[in-house]
Amino acid sequence: RPPVVTIMGHVDHGKTRLLDAIRVTDVVKGEAGGITQHIGAYQVHHPVEGGVRELTFIDTPGHEAFTAMRARGAKVTDIAVLVVAADDGVKPQTIEALNHAQAADVPIVVAVNKVDKPGADPAKVRGQLTEYGLVAEEYGGTTMFVDVSAKAGTGLEELLDAILLTTDAALELLEDASVNAQGVAIEARLDKGRGAVATVLVQRGTLRTGDIVVAGSEWGRVRALIGDTGAQIKEAPPSLPVEVLGFNGTPEAGDRVAVVESEARAREITDYRERQKRDRLAARGAGSGAGRSLAEMMRELKEGAGRKEFPLVVKGDVQGSVEAIVGSLEKVGNDEVRARVLQSGVGAITESDVTLAQASGAVVVGFNVRAHKEAREAAERAGVEIRYYNIIYNLMDDVKDAMSGLLAPTLRETMLGNAQILEIFNVSKVGKIAGCRVTDGTIERGANVRLIRDGVVVHEGKLSQLKRFKDDAKEVVAGQECGMSFESYQDMRAGDVIECYRVEEIKRTL
Repeated sequence: RPPVVTIMGHVDHGKTRLLDAIRVTDVVKGEAGGITQHIGAYQVHHPVEGGVRELTFIDTPGHEAFTAMRARGAKVTDIAVLVVAADDGVKPQTIEALNHAQAADVPIVVAVNKVDKPGADPAKVRGQLTEYGLVAEEYGGTTMFVDVSAKAGTGLEELLDAILLTTDAALELLEDASVNAQGVAIEARLDKGRGAVATVLVQRGTLRTGDIVVAGSEWGRVRALIGDTGAQIKEAPPSLPVEVLGFNGTPEAGDRVAVVESEARAREITDYRERQKRDRLAARGAGSGAGRSLAEMMRELKEGAGRKEFPLVVKGDVQGSVEAIVGSLEKVGNDEVRARVLQSGVGAITESDVTLAQASGAVVVGFNVRAHKEAREAAERAGVEIRYYNIIYNLMDDVKDAMSGLLAPTLRETMLGNAQILEIFNVSKVGKIAGCRVTDGTIERGANVRLIRDGVVVHEGKLSQLKRFKDDAKEVVAGQECGMSFESYQDMRAGDVIECYRVEEIKRTL
């Protein structure tokens, strides 16, 4: 099947213009004047040795949407094209886009745009991206960099060649076109005249008019399939984006789309998913969500869940602080666990940061910055934890503590002393008090105790009260008499032996 390509990058570096320029040069569609882009995805045909190959481009509104779909389990993109303006260089949003692409684990091709402008410096862009792990082939790396000009229309053929070469080298895109269609809804909307319209990218099988399809908690019978030129088509093979008419409701971006055998089966699936959705919302209201808190991650690590990476999104007030934090975090860890900073940047915590954290099960860390209102609301909905710090050492200590959760603590018991119960007293409003004599060592208030009867342990718990005569005592030493009461236990008897001990948890640290 053809590769599915997403174009990403800084807001004004020419993504949309590049997409338009590629669409105009399509050898099959020919004349550009008659082309209308009806949907947010289209296919182009590129002549290669031995014939013509197709590439599918997705025009996403930004990397937030790209990651939002990934957060919902939709693996849509095969290759990401990172657009960087040659006259402007790498910007914070460029790095953000790069982080999102790397977190999705897709191959990256870099398009250095605007090379025809005065002040353009493609070599500078290559140098800057080397710092972020993208090393150009001419520098001995594995990433293909292509100099293009969307305005002048130059370098586009080379860019398409680079995408296809990277596809062939890194991916194996084989799908059976004869099976029932499966895919993903890229976007959906309610159209006044046509009802619910979903843009679907077919990923395997062939989608045909008349098929009964399920997408998330919506279903329908395909009334019409409309291609990227606006013309109706009878069927859509793998990697072809189409508008699907016929859904009874609007699916969500990222919903899985699948053909089923009957309307009854479609209703059964959508009813089940609707129930699941309601349960999830109810659970989220009770405080659980897709993201995890630092404490939950610690517990998961402690239980030996086998998680080798500790994902974080870091935002700070100045570049120097962010670099210091990221540099320190990268040094933390051992063979069992390590910190992985998915994204770092300067400025307030945004919805994009929260979405990335949700998609990757990460915690968002803010150093001397706060989250936007929208980001806070998104974090609450998704159950993503945002932690704020103003001292780097506190931040590092918390992360180290959480990561040390993987290393099970050693428990050490220290014996403090023994006592024997001489008599039991009933005190109103307090309950039973054991009158005891300390036989050896020391008895301390708040320590752990075992109650031993005829050589058998009948209770383990905490010592809640310790008194000498009528006064509270912190400790009572051997030979002295005292009164004791225990947390949540009243069945003491004369002659019982009390063992008093302290449990120390010795943490294994990184």
